[in-house]
Amino acid sequence: MPSTDTQAPPSVPAPARAAGPTTAHPAELRLRAGLLPLLAEADLLDSPSGWGSTRTAAGAFRLEPVRLDRDLDLITRWMNDPEVAAYWDLAGPPTLTAAHLRAQIDGDGGSIPCLGLLDGTPVSYWEVYRADLDPLARHYPARPHDTGIHLLIGDGRNRGRGLGTALLRAVANLVLDNRPRCTRVIAEPDIRNTPSVSAFLGSGFRWTGNLDLPGKRAALMVRERALRSLI
Repeated sequence: MPSTDTQAPPSVPAPARAAGPTTAHPAELRLRAGLLPLLAEADLLDSPSGWGSTRTAAGAFRLEPVRLDRDLDLITRWMNDPEVAAYWDLAGPPTLTAAHLRAQIDGDGGSIPCLGLLDGTPVSYWEVYRADLDPLARHYPARPHDTGIHLLIGDGRNRGRGLGTALLRAVANLVLDNRPRCTRVIAEPDIRNTPSVSAFLGSGFRWTGNLDLPGKRAALMVRERALRSLI
């Protein structure tokens, strides 16, 4: 669930690159080829639009950045599901959902709203964001390039059967595969949302403490790159 603190994260310059020959990571190669739609997105989150798909037990999964003209009605319907609204607090007309999405789409690239597609069908909504540049960083010991994720499963029929756990693992792996400067994936689900906390624990995240955030008490969940081979 997103924080209710809506202050926009600061813009930052692109990180300096070390001199000498290096092996370019996938996002950098796509940038050289002119395949990244937004420079800000490339600078801050290494372009989730180009991360490709990954296999899960439920099928092929990929992230697709949200387009308001295509996705607003679907996401609005999901936000008005009582189980979702209890934690996202975005139940209401399409204008409310649109404002929430547009703040990210028109922002500096520090948070990118995405649909999660399973075998081509939208089943989930995600926000991939720079936790170290977000107001969240005031509440925990952030490290450079920490990447945060928010998730909701859109259809109640897909909840309670392990899909969230599988998709969280898939997205955490996509982040670590495509963001080589990121050493940790961060999440802060509401501690009352027991199914969400359990899904994070089941997908390789560890609980590191509770946070008092604006509007909620959250469990700080961390997935470490260094421990990936052990999970």
